[in-house]
Amino acid sequence: MINITFDATWWLIVVFVFDIIVRVAAIIIVPRNRRPTAAMAWLLAIYFIPLIGVFLFLLIGNPRLPRKRRRQQHQINTYIQETSEHLDFGTHRPRAPEWFTSLVTMNRNLGAMPLAGDNTAHLISDYQTSLDTMADAIRTAKQYVHVEFYILQTDDATDNFFRALEEVAARGVTVRVLLDHWANRGKPYYRKTLKRLDAMGAQWHLMLPVQPFKGKYQRPDLRNHRKLLVIDGAEAFMGSQNVTDSTYNLPKNIRRGLHWVDLMTRLEGPVVASVNAVFLSDWYSETNEVLTDEIDLFNVGSGPGELDCQVVPSGPGFDGENNLRLFAGLLYAAQRRISVVSPYFVPDESLLLAITTACQRGVDVELFVSEEGDQAMVYHAQRSYYETLLRAGVTIRMYRKPYILHTKCFTIDDEVAVIGSSNMDMRSFGLNMEISLLVRGEEFVAEMREVEDIYRGLSRELTLEEWLKQPLRSTVLDNLARLTSALQ
Repeated sequence: MINITFDATWWLIVVFVFDIIVRVAAIIIVPRNRRPTAAMAWLLAIYFIPLIGVFLFLLIGNPRLPRKRRRQQHQINTYIQETSEHLDFGTHRPRAPEWFTSLVTMNRNLGAMPLAGDNTAHLISDYQTSLDTMADAIRTAKQYVHVEFYILQTDDATDNFFRALEEVAARGVTVRVLLDHWANRGKPYYRKTLKRLDAMGAQWHLMLPVQPFKGKYQRPDLRNHRKLLVIDGAEAFMGSQNVTDSTYNLPKNIRRGLHWVDLMTRLEGPVVASVNAVFLSDWYSETNEVLTDEIDLFNVGSGPGELDCQVVPSGPGFDGENNLRLFAGLLYAAQRRISVVSPYFVPDESLLLAITTACQRGVDVELFVSEEGDQAMVYHAQRSYYETLLRAGVTIRMYRKPYILHTKCFTIDDEVAVIGSSNMDMRSFGLNMEISLLVRGEEFVAEMREVEDIYRGLSRELTLEEWLKQPLRSTVLDNLARLTSALQ
């Protein structure tokens, strides 16, 4: 009989061999189909904190949706592409720049909707006015109301919105509701909201539910961040605002006196069908229910306006980072002026290069951000880019606290603008499902400029001299947050 005794030396050898295997496997597995910065961040985490790094990679290291959801997204993309390929969506504005036409083609090839003409789009910048305007529009519904919001809560601020849904549901209008699971669970009024939806007879579903015991699971921080509302296929709203109080009803926000500032746009015309298509695709992903048999999606007529609009959905269900490519393309196309509003500005290399190159080309570039952050990691990661931006010539305007400037939009020159749910950060580019609206029309840009003027008046300019006086501890925190922001 042979006795084998494992002393401390043997355990050290086993640990050493295991450590080598993990490191070699990480080099093979982690960089595959991953952005170099993200791969490097993961490798650093695995190398310096192996147990925690490996655990996090197994938990959130896959930035893709489950295979079934990707297949569903591909099916709906194909359907929309084929169904709308030869349709005439209104009359387009004449003399479109070549770069605009090529950008629209790129968006289309990546899964965006067709460019639609003859639209109207008007901005709503007041938080409560936006909620009440949506409620008034809901009350006009005759057939259906489609509601899709990242966060949806019944509270004092949104009571009118929910009463409008109850009123139309009571007279037989179909109310369909989608809300993100992870963003709402654990929030104040979550169960009260679901009970109210049940009581009114709404058909509601959680988006991207993390419910492993029900067979529903994917990377838990993949989120559906879209905000949209469609009434009868004739009118739509989209933008940055959630359906909740401007404090999000969170005690920590109330203690700090924080309020969110948002921007929504009200749409009429053929582009409404495109917004509706995004809702229908998300509904299909969550329910396997095809509503295109019930709703003639592309039976659209001429609209009341003259704006050209294209809806660009993005997220891990698409092969490319649709929003990032759109933003970068617009930054390179700008000739005179760029105004960007983004609460979370954490660019990847390509976007940082595009915005600093614009400055070097002589374009006047300004960036609106919040003076105070609500998410510490993102806030510090964003700050780590300020010196580079300021040295390049970007004017950074900080919206004064205690308000969180949550608007997501930007304008280039005098004719083209984008508004939607997408931040300019790596989470929105790679992990969140977003919706953006590309608009061509001087009248819409003029409206956007008026909002920018309001933001400018409520902001202060950050100078390079002021920034260089930041204490060392802030610089360390900023740089650490910048490294972790790449963990995708």
